[in-house]
Amino acid sequence: MTIHAAPEACDLLIEAGWVVPVVPHGVVLEDHAVVVTGGVIQAILPRPLARQRYSAREVVSRPDGALIPGLVNAHTHNPMTLLRGVADDLPLMQWLQGHIWPIEAEVIGPGFVADGIALAIAEMLRGGTTCANENYFFPDVQAAVYKRHGFRAVVGLPVIDFPTAWARTSDEYFDKAAEVHDQWRDDPLVATAFAPHAPYTVSDANFERIRMLADQLDVAVHCHVHETAHETEESQEKHGQRPLARLDRLGLVNDRLIAVHMTQLTDAEIALCAERGVSVVHCPESNLKLASGFCPVGKLQKAGVNLAIGTDGCASNNDLDMFGEMRTAALLAKAVAHDASALDAASALHAATLGGAKALGLDARLGSIEAGKHADLALVDLGQLETQPLHHVISQLVYAAGRQQVSDVWIAGKARLRQRELVGMDLAELIANARQWRARIASIRIS
Repeated sequence: MTIHAAPEACDLLIEAGWVVPVVPHGVVLEDHAVVVTGGVIQAILPRPLARQRYSAREVVSRPDGALIPGLVNAHTHNPMTLLRGVADDLPLMQWLQGHIWPIEAEVIGPGFVADGIALAIAEMLRGGTTCANENYFFPDVQAAVYKRHGFRAVVGLPVIDFPTAWARTSDEYFDKAAEVHDQWRDDPLVATAFAPHAPYTVSDANFERIRMLADQLDVAVHCHVHETAHETEESQEKHGQRPLARLDRLGLVNDRLIAVHMTQLTDAEIALCAERGVSVVHCPESNLKLASGFCPVGKLQKAGVNLAIGTDGCASNNDLDMFGEMRTAALLAKAVAHDASALDAASALHAATLGGAKALGLDARLGSIEAGKHADLALVDLGQLETQPLHHVISQLVYAAGRQQVSDVWIAGKARLRQRELVGMDLAELIANARQWRARIASIRIS
Protein backbone atom coordinates (compact mmCIF):
# COMPACT_ATOMS: atom_id res chain seq x y z
CA MET A 1 0.00 0.00 0.00
CA THR A 2 1.40 3.40 -1.08
CA ILE A 3 0.80 6.34 1.26
CA HIS A 4 0.87 9.75 -0.43
CA ALA A 5 1.80 12.76 1.63
CA ALA A 6 -0.94 15.34 1.98
CA PRO A 7 -0.49 18.33 -0.34
CA GLU A 8 1.28 21.28 1.27
CA ALA A 9 -0.74 24.48 1.58
CA CYS A 10 0.38 27.54 -0.36
CA ASP A 11 -1.09 30.95 -1.11
CA LEU A 12 -0.80 31.01 -4.87
CA LEU A 13 -0.07 28.65 -7.74
CA ILE A 14 0.67 30.34 -11.08
CA GLU A 15 0.51 27.90 -14.00
CA ALA A 16 2.00 29.12 -17.25
CA GLY A 17 2.61 27.74 -20.70
CA TRP A 18 6.19 28.88 -20.21
CA VAL A 19 8.21 30.05 -17.21
CA VAL A 20 11.24 32.18 -18.10
CA PRO A 21 13.29 32.26 -14.89
CA VAL A 22 16.20 34.37 -16.30
CA VAL A 23 18.49 32.16 -14.20
CA PRO A 24 19.79 29.91 -15.75
CA HIS A 25 20.42 32.26 -18.67
CA GLY A 26 18.22 31.73 -21.70
CA VAL A 27 16.25 28.83 -20.19
CA VAL A 28 12.51 28.40 -20.83
CA LEU A 29 10.51 25.90 -18.76
CA GLU A 30 7.45 24.63 -20.63
CA ASP A 31 4.17 23.91 -18.83
CA HIS A 32 5.48 24.80 -15.39
CA ALA A 33 4.05 26.37 -12.25
CA VAL A 34 5.42 28.74 -9.64
CA VAL A 35 4.43 28.20 -6.01
CA VAL A 36 4.10 31.30 -3.79
CA THR A 37 3.62 31.56 -0.03
CA GLY A 38 3.94 34.68 2.09
CA GLY A 39 4.95 36.72 -0.95
CA VAL A 40 7.98 34.49 -1.59
CA ILE A 41 8.59 31.92 -4.33
CA GLN A 42 8.62 28.45 -2.79
CA ALA A 43 9.20 26.25 -5.84
CA ILE A 44 9.18 26.07 -9.64
CA LEU A 45 7.83 22.72 -10.81
CA PRO A 46 6.25 21.01 -13.80
CA ARG A 47 2.54 21.85 -13.61
CA PRO A 48 1.24 18.31 -12.84
CA LEU A 49 3.79 17.88 -10.05
CA ALA A 50 2.94 21.27 -8.55
CA ARG A 51 -0.75 20.33 -8.52
CA GLN A 52 0.12 17.06 -6.80
CA ARG A 53 2.37 18.55 -4.11
CA TYR A 54 0.56 21.78 -3.29
CA SER A 55 -2.93 22.85 -2.35
CA ALA A 56 -3.28 26.53 -3.24
CA ARG A 57 -5.74 29.09 -1.94
CA GLU A 58 -5.67 30.59 -5.45
CA VAL A 59 -4.70 29.07 -8.78
CA VAL A 60 -4.03 31.27 -11.82
CA SER A 61 -3.78 29.22 -15.00
CA ARG A 62 -2.56 30.86 -18.22
CA PRO A 63 -1.68 28.15 -20.79
CA ASP A 64 -0.79 30.81 -23.40
CA GLY A 65 1.16 32.90 -20.90
CA ALA A 66 4.87 33.38 -20.37
CA LEU A 67 5.71 34.07 -16.73
CA ILE A 68 8.70 36.38 -16.33
CA PRO A 69 10.27 38.25 -13.41
CA GLY A 70 8.71 41.66 -12.97
CA LEU A 71 10.62 44.18 -15.08
CA VAL A 72 12.92 46.61 -13.26
CA ASN A 73 12.91 50.16 -14.61
CA ALA A 74 16.37 51.15 -13.45
CA HIS A 75 16.13 54.89 -14.17
CA THR A 76 12.95 56.94 -13.95
CA HIS A 77 11.66 60.41 -13.14
CA ASN A 78 8.11 59.23 -12.61
CA PRO A 79 6.44 62.48 -11.49
CA MET A 80 7.31 63.68 -15.00
CA THR A 81 4.54 61.52 -16.46
CA LEU A 82 2.57 64.75 -16.07
CA LEU A 83 5.01 66.47 -18.47
CA ARG A 84 4.63 63.84 -21.18
CA GLY A 85 5.02 65.56 -24.55
CA VAL A 86 5.29 69.18 -23.37
CA ALA A 87 8.58 69.95 -25.18
CA ASP A 88 9.39 67.40 -27.83
CA ASP A 89 12.03 67.35 -30.58
CA LEU A 90 14.58 69.56 -28.81
CA PRO A 91 18.23 68.94 -27.84
CA LEU A 92 18.90 68.07 -24.19
CA MET A 93 20.04 71.37 -22.71
CA GLN A 94 17.49 73.46 -24.64
CA TRP A 95 14.78 70.98 -23.60
CA LEU A 96 15.92 71.00 -19.97
CA GLN A 97 16.83 74.64 -19.36
CA GLY A 98 14.37 76.30 -21.73
CA HIS A 99 11.28 74.23 -21.01
CA ILE A 100 11.36 71.50 -18.35
CA TRP A 101 13.01 73.43 -15.51
CA PRO A 102 10.84 76.57 -16.01
CA ILE A 103 7.63 74.51 -16.08
CA GLU A 104 8.70 72.49 -13.05
CA ALA A 105 9.37 75.72 -11.17
CA GLU A 106 5.69 76.59 -11.58
CA VAL A 107 4.12 73.24 -10.69
CA ILE A 108 6.51 71.18 -8.58
CA GLY A 109 5.32 70.30 -5.12
CA PRO A 110 3.90 67.38 -3.15
CA GLY A 111 0.66 67.26 -5.17
CA PHE A 112 2.44 67.20 -8.54
CA VAL A 113 4.80 64.48 -7.34
CA ALA A 114 2.06 62.32 -5.80
CA ASP A 115 -0.23 62.50 -8.82
CA GLY A 116 2.60 61.89 -11.28
CA ILE A 117 3.81 58.85 -9.35
CA ALA A 118 0.29 57.37 -9.17
CA LEU A 119 -0.14 57.74 -12.93
CA ALA A 120 3.28 56.18 -13.49
CA ILE A 121 2.55 53.22 -11.21
CA ALA A 122 -0.58 52.39 -13.19
CA GLU A 123 1.29 52.65 -16.50
CA MET A 124 4.18 50.52 -15.25
CA LEU A 125 1.92 47.81 -13.85
CA ARG A 126 0.04 47.57 -17.16
CA GLY A 127 3.47 47.06 -18.79
CA GLY A 128 4.80 44.36 -16.46
CA THR A 129 7.12 46.61 -14.44
CA THR A 130 7.22 45.90 -10.70
CA CYS A 131 10.17 48.00 -9.51
CA ALA A 132 11.41 51.50 -10.33
CA ASN A 133 14.63 53.33 -9.50
CA GLU A 134 13.37 56.85 -8.90
CA ASN A 135 15.25 60.11 -9.33
CA TYR A 136 13.23 63.23 -8.50
CA PHE A 137 12.36 65.72 -5.78
CA PHE A 138 10.12 65.20 -2.73
CA PRO A 139 11.30 61.64 -2.08
CA ASP A 140 9.18 61.57 1.08
CA VAL A 141 6.03 61.95 -1.01
CA GLN A 142 7.27 59.48 -3.61
CA ALA A 143 7.95 56.83 -1.00
CA ALA A 144 4.52 57.21 0.58
CA VAL A 145 2.73 56.86 -2.77
CA TYR A 146 4.76 53.82 -3.84
CA LYS A 147 4.05 52.22 -0.48
CA ARG A 148 0.34 52.99 -0.62
CA HIS A 149 0.01 51.22 -3.96
CA GLY A 150 2.21 48.27 -3.01
CA PHE A 151 4.79 49.09 -5.67
CA ARG A 152 8.49 48.36 -5.18
CA ALA A 153 10.82 51.34 -5.56
CA VAL A 154 14.24 52.70 -4.74
CA VAL A 155 13.64 56.38 -4.06
CA GLY A 156 16.44 58.79 -4.87
CA LEU A 157 17.60 61.32 -2.27
CA PRO A 158 18.26 64.35 -4.49
CA VAL A 159 21.36 66.51 -4.31
CA ILE A 160 21.88 69.42 -6.68
CA ASP A 161 23.88 72.65 -6.33
CA PHE A 162 21.00 75.09 -6.59
CA PRO A 163 17.82 75.80 -4.64
CA THR A 164 14.64 73.92 -5.53
CA ALA A 165 11.20 73.53 -4.01
CA TRP A 166 12.59 70.55 -2.08
CA ALA A 167 15.65 72.20 -0.48
CA ARG A 168 17.45 75.52 -0.55
CA THR A 169 21.01 74.73 0.58
CA SER A 170 23.42 71.80 0.49
CA ASP A 171 22.94 71.23 4.20
CA GLU A 172 19.17 71.11 3.75
CA TYR A 173 19.46 68.54 0.93
CA PHE A 174 21.57 66.31 3.17
CA ASP A 175 19.47 66.83 6.29
CA LYS A 176 16.29 65.93 4.42
CA ALA A 177 18.02 62.96 2.79
CA ALA A 178 18.90 61.61 6.22
CA GLU A 179 15.31 62.02 7.42
CA VAL A 180 13.82 60.18 4.44
CA HIS A 181 16.41 57.41 4.65
CA ASP A 182 15.77 56.92 8.36
CA GLN A 183 12.02 56.76 7.82
CA TRP A 184 12.21 54.07 5.11
CA ARG A 185 15.39 52.15 5.96
CA ASP A 186 13.60 48.95 7.04
CA ASP A 187 10.64 49.00 4.68
CA PRO A 188 10.09 45.79 2.67
CA LEU A 189 9.02 47.65 -0.49
CA VAL A 190 10.68 51.08 -0.48
CA ALA A 191 14.43 51.66 -0.26
CA THR A 192 16.59 54.75 -0.79
CA ALA A 193 19.71 55.76 -2.73
CA PHE A 194 21.57 59.02 -3.13
CA ALA A 195 20.62 60.77 -6.37
CA PRO A 196 23.06 63.54 -7.22
CA HIS A 197 21.71 64.98 -10.46
CA ALA A 198 24.85 64.99 -12.61
CA PRO A 199 28.55 65.90 -12.48
CA TYR A 200 27.79 69.29 -14.04
CA THR A 201 25.30 70.23 -11.28
CA VAL A 202 27.06 68.84 -8.19
CA SER A 203 30.26 70.16 -6.60
CA ASP A 204 33.28 68.17 -5.50
CA ALA A 205 32.44 68.87 -1.86
CA ASN A 206 28.92 67.50 -2.20
CA PHE A 207 30.11 64.44 -4.11
CA GLU A 208 32.64 63.73 -1.34
CA ARG A 209 29.91 64.08 1.25
CA ILE A 210 27.73 61.66 -0.74
CA ARG A 211 30.55 59.13 -0.94
CA MET A 212 31.08 59.21 2.80
CA LEU A 213 27.36 58.89 3.62
CA ALA A 214 26.72 56.21 0.98
CA ASP A 215 29.41 54.10 2.61
CA GLN A 216 28.04 54.71 6.10
CA LEU A 217 24.41 54.04 5.18
CA ASP A 218 25.17 51.25 2.69
CA VAL A 219 23.15 52.79 -0.15
CA ALA A 220 23.74 53.21 -3.88
CA VAL A 221 24.56 56.43 -5.75
CA HIS A 222 22.28 56.99 -8.75
CA CYS A 223 23.63 59.64 -11.14
CA HIS A 224 23.44 60.80 -14.77
CA VAL A 225 26.99 60.32 -16.09
CA HIS A 226 28.49 60.95 -19.55
CA GLU A 227 25.06 61.65 -21.00
CA THR A 228 26.27 63.90 -23.81
CA ALA A 229 29.46 64.94 -25.59
CA HIS A 230 28.88 68.49 -24.33
CA GLU A 231 28.96 67.24 -20.73
CA THR A 232 32.31 65.54 -21.16
CA GLU A 233 33.83 68.51 -23.02
CA GLU A 234 32.59 70.98 -20.39
CA SER A 235 34.02 68.83 -17.60
CA GLN A 236 37.38 68.74 -19.34
CA GLU A 237 37.40 72.54 -19.54
CA LYS A 238 36.19 73.14 -15.98
CA HIS A 239 37.87 70.32 -14.05
CA GLY A 240 40.67 69.21 -16.36
CA GLN A 241 39.24 65.70 -16.56
CA ARG A 242 36.25 63.82 -17.89
CA PRO A 243 33.26 63.27 -15.56
CA LEU A 244 34.00 59.61 -14.81
CA ALA A 245 37.64 60.42 -13.99
CA ARG A 246 36.45 63.19 -11.69
CA LEU A 247 34.04 60.84 -9.92
CA ASP A 248 36.90 58.35 -9.59
CA ARG A 249 39.10 61.01 -8.02
CA LEU A 250 36.31 61.64 -5.52
CA GLY A 251 36.02 57.95 -4.66
CA LEU A 252 32.64 57.27 -6.28
CA VAL A 253 33.56 54.82 -9.04
CA ASN A 254 32.72 51.57 -7.28
CA ASP A 255 30.01 48.93 -7.00
CA ARG A 256 27.60 51.45 -5.44
CA LEU A 257 27.57 53.63 -8.55
CA ILE A 258 24.52 53.42 -10.83
CA ALA A 259 25.77 55.34 -13.85
CA VAL A 260 22.92 56.37 -16.13
CA HIS A 261 23.19 56.95 -19.91
CA MET A 262 26.97 56.62 -20.40
CA THR A 263 26.86 57.46 -24.10
CA GLN A 264 30.42 58.86 -24.20
CA LEU A 265 32.88 56.17 -23.14
CA THR A 266 36.44 55.27 -24.02
CA ASP A 267 37.72 51.70 -23.87
CA ALA A 268 39.70 52.62 -20.75
CA GLU A 269 36.57 53.94 -19.05
CA ILE A 270 34.70 50.75 -19.91
CA ALA A 271 37.52 48.69 -18.41
CA LEU A 272 37.43 50.86 -15.26
CA CYS A 273 33.68 50.27 -14.86
CA ALA A 274 34.17 46.53 -15.22
CA GLU A 275 37.03 46.48 -12.72
CA ARG A 276 35.16 48.52 -10.10
CA GLY A 277 31.75 46.85 -10.43
CA VAL A 278 29.86 49.90 -11.71
CA SER A 279 26.35 49.27 -13.04
CA VAL A 280 25.38 51.09 -16.23
CA VAL A 281 21.74 51.93 -16.93
CA HIS A 282 21.00 52.12 -20.63
CA CYS A 283 18.11 54.44 -21.62
CA PRO A 284 18.11 53.94 -25.39
CA GLU A 285 14.88 55.67 -26.38
CA SER A 286 15.49 58.82 -24.33
CA ASN A 287 19.05 59.02 -25.68
CA LEU A 288 17.78 58.63 -29.23
CA LYS A 289 15.01 61.21 -28.81
CA LEU A 290 17.34 63.82 -27.28
CA ALA A 291 20.16 62.92 -29.71
CA SER A 292 22.44 62.41 -26.71
CA GLY A 293 24.53 59.63 -28.25
CA PHE A 294 24.87 55.87 -28.16
CA CYS A 295 25.77 53.80 -25.14
CA PRO A 296 28.36 51.17 -26.27
CA VAL A 297 26.33 48.27 -24.90
CA GLY A 298 28.17 45.61 -26.89
CA LYS A 299 31.54 46.68 -25.49
CA LEU A 300 30.18 47.00 -21.94
CA GLN A 301 28.67 43.53 -22.16
CA LYS A 302 31.89 41.98 -23.45
CA ALA A 303 33.84 43.68 -20.65
CA GLY A 304 31.51 42.16 -18.07
CA VAL A 305 29.87 45.38 -16.89
CA ASN A 306 26.46 44.88 -15.28
CA LEU A 307 23.83 46.31 -17.62
CA ALA A 308 20.39 47.54 -16.63
CA ILE A 309 17.66 49.24 -18.66
CA GLY A 310 15.62 52.33 -17.85
CA THR A 311 13.01 54.40 -19.63
CA ASP A 312 14.10 57.78 -18.22
CA GLY A 313 11.19 60.16 -17.64
CA CYS A 314 8.08 60.55 -19.75
CA ALA A 315 9.11 64.09 -20.64
CA SER A 316 11.92 62.70 -22.78
CA ASN A 317 10.79 59.24 -23.85
CA ASN A 318 7.60 59.56 -23.79
CA ASP A 319 6.47 56.38 -22.07
CA LEU A 320 7.35 53.86 -19.37
CA ASP A 321 7.27 50.90 -21.73
CA MET A 322 10.02 48.47 -20.75
CA PHE A 323 9.07 46.04 -23.55
CA GLY A 324 9.71 48.79 -26.08
CA GLU A 325 12.92 49.71 -24.26
CA MET A 326 14.19 46.10 -24.35
CA ARG A 327 13.55 45.88 -28.06
CA THR A 328 15.20 49.21 -28.81
CA ALA A 329 18.17 48.35 -26.61
CA ALA A 330 18.73 45.06 -28.40
CA LEU A 331 18.37 46.51 -31.90
CA LEU A 332 20.48 49.59 -31.19
CA ALA A 333 23.28 47.54 -29.63
CA LYS A 334 23.59 45.54 -32.85
CA ALA A 335 23.73 48.63 -35.04
CA VAL A 336 26.28 50.42 -32.83
CA ALA A 337 28.52 47.34 -32.56
CA HIS A 338 28.04 46.32 -36.21
CA ASP A 339 27.34 42.89 -34.74
CA ALA A 340 23.97 41.13 -35.03
CA SER A 341 24.78 39.00 -31.98
CA ALA A 342 25.31 41.99 -29.65
CA LEU A 343 22.78 42.08 -26.78
CA ASP A 344 20.75 39.06 -27.83
CA ALA A 345 17.17 38.60 -26.64
CA ALA A 346 18.05 36.67 -23.48
CA SER A 347 20.64 39.31 -22.52
CA ALA A 348 18.16 42.13 -23.10
CA LEU A 349 15.64 40.39 -20.82
CA HIS A 350 18.39 39.86 -18.24
CA ALA A 351 19.26 43.58 -18.32
CA ALA A 352 15.58 44.49 -17.83
CA THR A 353 15.20 42.15 -14.85
CA LEU A 354 18.19 40.76 -12.95
CA GLY A 355 20.59 43.40 -14.28
CA GLY A 356 18.34 46.12 -12.93
CA ALA A 357 17.92 44.32 -9.61
CA LYS A 358 21.70 43.99 -9.29
CA ALA A 359 22.22 47.68 -10.04
CA LEU A 360 19.84 48.49 -7.20
CA GLY A 361 21.48 46.01 -4.82
CA LEU A 362 18.31 43.89 -4.81
CA ASP A 363 19.45 40.89 -6.86
CA ALA A 364 19.34 38.59 -3.82
CA ARG A 365 15.62 39.33 -3.55
CA LEU A 366 14.27 39.87 -7.06
CA GLY A 367 15.05 39.93 -10.77
CA SER A 368 14.73 36.20 -11.43
CA ILE A 369 12.27 33.40 -10.71
CA GLU A 370 14.08 31.39 -8.05
CA ALA A 371 12.99 29.78 -4.81
CA GLY A 372 13.46 32.19 -1.92
CA LYS A 373 13.04 35.37 -3.96
CA HIS A 374 10.13 37.78 -3.74
CA ALA A 375 7.22 36.87 -6.02
CA ASP A 376 7.49 39.97 -8.24
CA LEU A 377 6.13 38.44 -11.43
CA ALA A 378 4.43 39.28 -14.73
CA LEU A 379 2.44 37.12 -17.13
CA VAL A 380 2.59 37.92 -20.84
CA ASP A 381 -0.11 36.54 -23.15
CA LEU A 382 1.75 35.09 -26.12
CA GLY A 383 -1.43 33.58 -27.59
CA GLN A 384 -2.33 36.79 -29.40
CA LEU A 385 -2.05 37.19 -33.17
CA GLU A 386 0.94 39.54 -32.88
CA THR A 387 3.06 36.82 -31.27
CA GLN A 388 2.08 33.92 -33.52
CA PRO A 389 3.52 31.56 -34.56
CA LEU A 390 5.61 31.02 -31.46
CA HIS A 391 9.03 29.57 -32.33
CA HIS A 392 11.22 31.03 -29.57
CA VAL A 393 9.65 32.38 -26.38
CA ILE A 394 12.39 34.81 -25.28
CA SER A 395 12.86 36.18 -28.79
CA GLN A 396 9.12 36.71 -29.01
CA LEU A 397 9.08 38.54 -25.67
CA VAL A 398 11.82 40.95 -26.73
CA TYR A 399 11.22 41.42 -30.46
CA ALA A 400 7.47 40.96 -30.93
CA ALA A 401 5.46 41.21 -27.71
CA GLY A 402 4.00 44.51 -26.54
CA ARG A 403 3.15 45.78 -23.10
CA GLN A 404 -0.57 45.48 -23.92
CA GLN A 405 -0.06 41.69 -23.77
CA VAL A 406 0.75 41.78 -20.04
CA SER A 407 -2.24 40.09 -18.41
CA ASP A 408 -1.31 39.72 -14.74
CA VAL A 409 1.24 41.24 -12.34
CA TRP A 410 2.17 40.41 -8.76
CA ILE A 411 4.42 42.27 -6.33
CA ALA A 412 5.48 40.27 -3.27
CA GLY A 413 2.80 37.75 -4.23
CA LYS A 414 -0.04 40.28 -4.22
CA ALA A 415 -2.01 40.80 -7.43
CA ARG A 416 -1.60 44.31 -8.81
CA LEU A 417 -2.94 43.60 -12.32
CA ARG A 418 -5.49 40.87 -12.94
CA GLN A 419 -6.45 40.04 -16.53
CA ARG A 420 -5.51 43.61 -17.59
CA GLU A 421 -7.51 45.20 -14.76
CA LEU A 422 -5.62 47.29 -12.19
CA VAL A 423 -6.15 46.13 -8.63
CA GLY A 424 -6.92 48.92 -6.15
CA MET A 425 -6.46 51.77 -8.64
CA ASP A 426 -9.24 53.73 -10.38
CA LEU A 427 -8.29 54.11 -14.04
CA ALA A 428 -10.94 56.74 -14.82
CA GLU A 429 -9.85 58.84 -11.85
CA LEU A 430 -6.20 58.67 -12.90
CA ILE A 431 -7.05 59.85 -16.42
CA ALA A 432 -9.29 62.67 -15.18
CA ASN A 433 -6.56 63.84 -12.80
CA ALA A 434 -3.95 63.80 -15.58
CA ARG A 435 -6.22 65.97 -17.72
CA GLN A 436 -6.50 68.53 -14.91
CA TRP A 437 -2.71 68.76 -14.77
CA ARG A 438 -2.57 69.12 -18.57
CA ALA A 439 -4.82 72.16 -18.36
CA ARG A 440 -2.74 73.71 -15.59
CA ILE A 441 0.58 73.09 -17.36
CA ALA A 442 -0.79 74.37 -20.67
CA SER A 443 -1.57 77.71 -19.01
CA ILE A 444 2.06 78.33 -18.03
CA ARG A 445 3.84 80.98 -20.07
CA ILE A 446 7.59 80.48 -20.53
CA SER A 447 9.57 83.69 -21.05
